[in-house]
Amino acid sequence: MVALVGGGLIYGTLDMPLFGDINAPIHNHVVPRYLQMSIAETTVPNVVTSVLASYRGYDTLGETTVIFTAAIAVYGLMSHAVQHSVPRGAMEHHLIVRVVAKVMVPMILLFALYVQFHGDFGPGGGFQAGVIFAAGFILYGLTFGLENVRRIAPPAWMRRLCATGVTIYAGVGILDLALGGNFLDYNTLAHEGPHGQHLGIFFVELGVGITVAAAMITLYYAFAGYRDQPR
Repeated sequence: MVALVGGGLIYGTLDMPLFGDINAPIHNHVVPRYLQMSIAETTVPNVVTSVLASYRGYDTLGETTVIFTAAIAVYGLMSHAVQHSVPRGAMEHHLIVRVVAKVMVPMILLFALYVQFHGDFGPGGGFQAGVIFAAGFILYGLTFGLENVRRIAPPAWMRRLCATGVTIYAGVGILDLALGGNFLDYNTLAHEGPHGQHLGIFFVELGVGITVAAAMITLYYAFAGYRDQPR
């Protein structure tokens, strides 16, 4: 089955234009409009962010939902296993690792916030920020033990946050409908359309970041606390 599906996918790529071909349809229609009109229509200098969160907002909502679904599915599949906590102070004899982790974790979390809220103007956004934010908690858990990181970020709250991020994203679209606009058309969020676009992008990116971070931490909890049931 894998070989059949893989062969079908490879066959489907034969009609695609060559990579970097300037005559490809995308370079003659969609890309020029994005590059020329993105700042005027969304006030977001980062074209990647405007494309993902505005022009292709439906796709990004689907991607966020997939991440949420994957995290919940993995947790559900592994919920039958016995969950146990790694002893406190899992690296209590590794003084250098613990000291370096104490210095690095705050810097990682701060950088994640920078990537989250600076994604409108430079490289970054909710997906990247969510992964970086989760990496800080995972580093803390690997260094100081699963029990300690669970105390700081309880698993139940992480599962709720997985859904909260998707709800924020979809809620922006529902708010657009309530204000008389189209779903995920942010122009209705402010008196001027471009400012509404900027505001809508900010909130949907925040929803993406929350879901990604919570999903990554949830997956870490599922695998770090996994143990086969005794036979």
